[in-house]
Amino acid sequence: MRNQLLGLTAAFLLLPFTGAAVNAEGELKISGDDTVVTIQTEDGAVDITRTKTDAALIGGVLQPMVPVPGVIPVGELEVIDALKTGSAKVVDMRTLEWRTQATIPGSMHIPYTEVAMRLDEFGCSGGQGSWDCSMAENVIAFCNGPACPQSPVAIKAMAREGYPVDKISYYRGGMQDWMVLGLTTAEDMF
Repeated sequence: MRNQLLGLTAAFLLLPFTGAAVNAEGELKISGDDTVVTIQTEDGAVDITRTKTDAALIGGVLQPMVPVPGVIPVGELEVIDALKTGSAKVVDMRTLEWRTQATIPGSMHIPYTEVAMRLDEFGCSGGQGSWDCSMAENVIAFCNGPACPQSPVAIKAMAREGYPVDKISYYRGGMQDWMVLGLTTAEDMF
């Protein structure tokens, strides 16, 4: 419990240094360059905005539940089951700096910038630009959370390289949801 709290505290202390997409008023981007989306309700127009909160791990831009058609969105129970049964490789696709702060125990690390070059670690053969992924394993990709683009970028690269999208699952909640839910983390993982 102490390690979880220390990891969560460290993450919150690092918030000002994350390079989050925050404008002068403290609003975060929702999608693209939009910081506000106006909707119509029975009571009139309402502006939906994002502001920095204590629970927000990063700023970023909200990511879709399915970054590439055919990819399967999963939650914490599916991640835990994969870790327990080995039915999928749970892959932390964040940069090393984020991984060393806290990660999901039992996950492997391949930074999003390296995934397209390392598909052999998921059962593919060949090399970048000419992968044979007929023996591809199930993968669950995650990064910092719903506003983190790192694992969606990696998933798109995997699909572009010929990795079967039905073998890729996306844990969009990532470390933000994992930590908010109080699940065990591992620190100083390289």
